[in-house]
Amino acid sequence: MSKIDKKPCDETKSSQEENGKNLLENKLISKFIRSKWYPGIFQLLVGIVFTFIVFELLTGPSEAHDNFGTAGTWVLWWPILPIMLFVTGRFWCAICPFGALSDLVQKFVGSKKTVPKFLKKYGVWLIDAMFLAITWSDHVFGVVESPRGSGVLLLLITIGVIFSGAFWERRTWCRYLCFLGGLSGNYSRAGILQLRGTKDKCSKCTSASCYKGTEKAEGCPMFEFPKTMEDNAECNFCGNCVKNCPNNSIQISWRVPTKELWFIRKPKLEASFLAIVIMGIVFVQNITMLKIWDGMLIWLENVTGTENYAITFTITFIIAMAIPVVLLFITGLIAKIFNKDSVIQNITKFGYALIPLDMAAHIAHNLFHLLAEGKSVFYTFIELFGVQLEHTSSAILDDPTIQVFQFLLIGIGTLGSIYTAYKISKNNYKSKNISTTIVYAVLLILLAIVNIILFSIPMAMRM
Repeated sequence: MSKIDKKPCDETKSSQEENGKNLLENKLISKFIRSKWYPGIFQLLVGIVFTFIVFELLTGPSEAHDNFGTAGTWVLWWPILPIMLFVTGRFWCAICPFGALSDLVQKFVGSKKTVPKFLKKYGVWLIDAMFLAITWSDHVFGVVESPRGSGVLLLLITIGVIFSGAFWERRTWCRYLCFLGGLSGNYSRAGILQLRGTKDKCSKCTSASCYKGTEKAEGCPMFEFPKTMEDNAECNFCGNCVKNCPNNSIQISWRVPTKELWFIRKPKLEASFLAIVIMGIVFVQNITMLKIWDGMLIWLENVTGTENYAITFTITFIIAMAIPVVLLFITGLIAKIFNKDSVIQNITKFGYALIPLDMAAHIAHNLFHLLAEGKSVFYTFIELFGVQLEHTSSAILDDPTIQVFQFLLIGIGTLGSIYTAYKISKNNYKSKNISTTIVYAVLLILLAIVNIILFSIPMAMRM
C-alpha cells in the first residue's frame, strides 16, 4: 500500500467496530449460551444423525438414488450449509461431529502439544490444496455418486481428526487442516452474525479468561482472543468466551452483510486464493453437470487422443481453475496503474471481494440439487422403513423456476462483491479509489456473466 494512499487506522477501526444490538441482552439467549447444554445438545443430535448417515452410506443401498445417506449428505446438508454460514457464521463448526470428536479424543488421550509452526504458517494453503484434491477426486473416482465412496471419504476425515486431536491442542484440525473450515471461514466473513469483545472492558482486562479458559469452560478451541479479534473467520460461536468472561464483555450481534470484508487490516494471500479456488470449483461443478458435458468430453478425447476420463477431466479442471486466477491477475495488473500497489498486493486485498459472489454462486449451484432433487431425501428416508412409494420425479420446483432463483442469487452476489471492492478501495486509497473500483467491477461482472451462462444451460441431476 502506498503511503500517500493509506487511510488513518483509527477511522477504519472505528467503522469496523460499530456493533448492532447485542443478542446476549436477551435473557433467554444469554442463559442458554451460558448453560451446560450449549452447544452440547446440538453436538449430540448432529452426532447421532452423522453416525446414522455414515452407517447408511457404508451398508445401505449401493445406488446413490436409493441411499438416504447420499441424499441426506449431498442433496440436503451440503446445499443448506452455505446458507447457514451466511446467517449464523461458523456455528456449524461448533456442532460439527468432527470437531466434537476432536474434543473427545483430546479429553481422553490427547497430548495437547503446541501446533507446529508449519501448520500455523501454511495451514490455509494446505486447506486450499485439500479442497482442490477432493474436488478432483470426486469427479475422477465418483465419490458423490457412490455411497461407499462418500462413506470412505468421511472415514478418512475421521482418521485425520482423531490423529490431530490425539497430538495437538484445541481444535487444530478445524483451524488449520479442515477444508470445510476454510470454506466456512471465508463465507463467515460475508455473513450477518459477529462476535466481539467490548473495547473499553477488554482494554482493562488482564485475566485473558476468554482465551485461557476457567472452571466454567475450556479456553477458545479455535485459538481466538476476542480482545484482539478483527474478523469472525475463525470464531465458531461455541460460547466458551461468553461463559468465561468475568466482565460480561462479549457481544454477539447482527451486522450488514459483507461489512467485515471492508475493513480487513491484514489481508492474507492464502485467504484470497481460497476465494479464487472456490470460484473455479463452482465453474467445474457446473460444467460437469451440463447436458452438453458428454459432447465436450468427446471433443476433448478427439483432441487428446485418449478416452481416459482422468486425463480429460484434469484438463477441464485446470482450465476452469485457471480462468478466475488469470482474470484476477490481469485485473491486478490494470489496477496497479491506478493504485500503485503491486499485483500481489492487489490480489491479496481484492480477492476478498470475490467472497460474496463465491457464496452466491455456491448457493445457486447447490440450489439445483436441493430443489431439483429434494424429494429424494423424503423418498429414501421412507424406504428405510420398508415403504415403497411411487414417484416419477424428485423435483420440488421445475428447472425454469430454479433458474430464476439462481440468476437472482448471482445478481445479489455480484452487487455485494462490487460494493465490497468499492469499500476496500475507499478504505485503502485516498485517491484513485473509483478507478480501482471500476477495474474490479468489470472483473466481477465478467465472472457473473460466466456463471449466468452456465446456469442457463440445462443441468443433469445427481440422484
